[in-house]
Amino acid sequence: MRQERSRIRRPEVRLVFQKVQLASQVRPIKKLLSKTIMKKLLPVLFCCIVCFVPAQAKNEIDVLLKDLDKTIAERPLYVEKRESEILQFKQELAHVVSLEEQYRIIGNIINGYLSFIYDSAEVYIQKRLDIAQKLNLEYYIQESKLQLSFLYSRSGLFTQANELLNTIPYEDLANPNLRPRYCWYYIRYYENLIKYTDNSKFSVEYIAKIIAYREMLIDILPENGDLRRKEIAFQLQENGEYTEAYRILNEIYVKQNSSTNSYVTGAMGMAKLYHLMDSSYQEKKYLILAAIADIKMSVKENEALLTLAMILFREGDINRAYNYVKVALEDANFYNSRFRNTVIARMQPVIENTYLFKIQQQKDNLRLFATLLAFFVIALAVTIFLIFRQNRIVSKARENLKTVNDQLIGLNRKLDEANLVKEEYIGYFMNQCSLYIDKMDSYRKFINRKVKARQIDELYSLTSSTLAVDEAVNELFNTFDEVFLKLYPDFVEKVNFLLKEDEEYRVKKGLNTELRILALIRLGIIDTNQIAVFLRFSVQTIYNYRSRIRKKAKKDQNTFEEKIKKIGSFSLQ
Repeated sequence: MRQERSRIRRPEVRLVFQKVQLASQVRPIKKLLSKTIMKKLLPVLFCCIVCFVPAQAKNEIDVLLKDLDKTIAERPLYVEKRESEILQFKQELAHVVSLEEQYRIIGNIINGYLSFIYDSAEVYIQKRLDIAQKLNLEYYIQESKLQLSFLYSRSGLFTQANELLNTIPYEDLANPNLRPRYCWYYIRYYENLIKYTDNSKFSVEYIAKIIAYREMLIDILPENGDLRRKEIAFQLQENGEYTEAYRILNEIYVKQNSSTNSYVTGAMGMAKLYHLMDSSYQEKKYLILAAIADIKMSVKENEALLTLAMILFREGDINRAYNYVKVALEDANFYNSRFRNTVIARMQPVIENTYLFKIQQQKDNLRLFATLLAFFVIALAVTIFLIFRQNRIVSKARENLKTVNDQLIGLNRKLDEANLVKEEYIGYFMNQCSLYIDKMDSYRKFINRKVKARQIDELYSLTSSTLAVDEAVNELFNTFDEVFLKLYPDFVEKVNFLLKEDEEYRVKKGLNTELRILALIRLGIIDTNQIAVFLRFSVQTIYNYRSRIRKKAKKDQNTFEEKIKKIGSFSLQ
């Protein structure tokens, strides 16, 4: 810094520096008054600009951030475009012999590399300086040295930049056009030095230097030029006069083309002003616009993206903050900027640790959710198993219930059948008993008359004959057949179905003896003695009949009579 102070030799420069020192003593009083006034005026003056942001403010920022994300994804395309433009200048340079023309074309190449690749920019500035020395033109030499010092300060080589600037006294500049650039390079030098050191102890001195060179710059720039007005706006901004600073910067910004460096510096100026005015929304908006423009122009010294990352980090958008810092670091490495790497190194660990902590939290949450999900899956599997098991029990119970129901239905049918048989046979036997009583009464009367008439021989002859009994038995059988077939009209057909083909019964009317035996079995009378009594045969005869009938069966003879019992097709008429 001593070398720097000894270098400012012009009386007016010293006077400016003295004014700055005096201003630094008066400024606290001015700032206090200014803050008091601004506290009352700012809410009124900027209510329409800052406070009343549109209802769609958040949506607008979201749209801009998505546009920025898309632009970041397309970085290789913009890098390829920048390399293609530089290659054209290199091809043009290869066919140029004139040193003057080479100097001009190399200037274009340097402009392409200046914010793109540090090493290449330094190489071509050195080439340009060599050409300037060959031409022995002081203006070209000083221009190249100033450009090299600016490159050094951008990359973090502050000692080299300062040493190089010290070799170019302000009053010895060969061309007045170099003086604004000289002051502006010094302003950028101290601005970068403040960011690099990040120490308030040194910042006070560096700020005083910036103010001094800015006042010098304002004095030498054209009266109504945008560059002078912009520096005045920065001066007003430092003094807390935000309204006038906003008016000037906004007028300059709206005139810029979005594909120029002037647009980026204008957007950054607006962002810094809104930062001082505590308008986070507007600050983010202009930082995003500046970052998009930088990426599209392949500017690898991307201050806007880094500043935006810090704001998003403070707002809790950790993912974007981490991605933007990572992109800024990649750009810094691509550019080979020691200065930008140092600045990023301060904030990257904080953002990265927060990002990693968030990722770890997400992993922990994922593990927790996975554990809970596994528990729920197990619980669900157990529940499904229990439900399935219960369903099987219920299904089995239903099957058992169905079986019981079927059995009940069968029993009900048998009961209905038994009731019907009882009704039919009770009616039949009551009728038969009544007839037999009538017959016996008639027979009694007939015998009584014969006895009175002393016709003993006729009575003897009558009682010796079995004709009457046979007729009664036939009548009984015929009535039985009629009632049974009324109950089971297809009985003969069902019996034939169980017999061999050549053993089937062919009856036209009523039943024969074998069918009557089967009919009695169907009615539940299975005792051979009872069947013999009913049919008026001996027990052995009935036994022989049953044995002969079983031999006629198609299949198993042992189950034949059980099948006869199951013949259940009968009429309820």
